[in-house]
Amino acid sequence: MDISQVARRSGVPASTLRYYEKQGLITSLGRVGARRVFGPSVIEQLGLIALGQAAGLSLDEIRLMLTPGGTLNVDRALLSRKAGEIDALIKQLRAVSRGLRHAAECPAPSHAECPTFRRLLGEAASGALSKAPAPMARTTKPSGRKPE
Repeated sequence: MDISQVARRSGVPASTLRYYEKQGLITSLGRVGARRVFGPSVIEQLGLIALGQAAGLSLDEIRLMLTPGGTLNVDRALLSRKAGEIDALIKQLRAVSRGLRHAAECPAPSHAECPTFRRLLGEAASGALSKAPAPMARTTKPSGRKPE
């Protein structure tokens, strides 16, 4: 498949495909004229990249899990750590959500009179609500500009 076919089938812009190739995440089979040509396995590799990014993995971490032939070399310890980070973040977000929902529905005449809301304010002031795992890797795609 040429690069435009891969872009159409995968939904990944051609500029991103070129970037991924430059970063060693995917490999073209060569060129036909000026167009890069990729094997059918590139679609699966792009799926793996998207899945990795959705899980918060950096492109460098994803690259380490791909062999030059495009097969997987999964780092189970890394995946386990990421799953733990996601679980901790979910727990934190659920607590914040419960607090916000309580504040929105609290029957107290004033939030200043609500012990639950005051506790939530105290936790926020002490930093307890922001003590989440280290931020996960950004999952943004490169811009349409040519990489430098």
